[in-house]
Amino acid sequence: MIVLGLTGSIGMGKSTVAQMFRDEGVPVFDADACVHALQGPGGALVAAIESAFPGTTDSDGVNRAALGRAVLGDDSAMRRLEGIVHPAVQAARTAFLHDHADSPLVVVDVPLLFETGGDESVDKVLVVSADAAMQEARVLARSGMTPEKFAAILARQLPDAEKRARADHVIATDIPLAETKRAVRRLITCMRDSEGR
Repeated sequence: MIVLGLTGSIGMGKSTVAQMFRDEGVPVFDADACVHALQGPGGALVAAIESAFPGTTDSDGVNRAALGRAVLGDDSAMRRLEGIVHPAVQAARTAFLHDHADSPLVVVDVPLLFETGGDESVDKVLVVSADAAMQEARVLARSGMTPEKFAAILARQLPDAEKRARADHVIATDIPLAETKRAVRRLITCMRDSEGR
């Protein structure tokens, strides 16, 4: 099995590329979706997050806006939150890899792959990238996003140029969708061929 780490800064089109892998039959572990489940109604981390950050949860689980206000720009608070979330996500990822042990290729979609040292535990890294102006337009179009919040998120992420420099593969998303899809298919073929499958 090849474990391909998929990453990219906010607004780069990572979710779209992850879906392209799924459409080609490649199992994808989505760290963000895992976090949403753990923090959603009845989620396994809700009580621990409420204990660490009082007033950030309700009947729907974690209130992401309230939690964001509690941790963004506060390194100590962010580390506390990561100490709660990261071990649970790691356990879910381990279970995913076990469940798909017979697959020739799996994708692990982790937004902060480099920032958390996750690149050490994958075989290859794919970075999804787009022009900075397109990235900003995509992110600021999101509900509840502000230029200040966008800047705070970017400050916690490695610059795109550094991610691209450290990647084994880079796929662009500021090109026609069909071209991005062809690039994904070529990469899948290349990786499966390298495993002799």
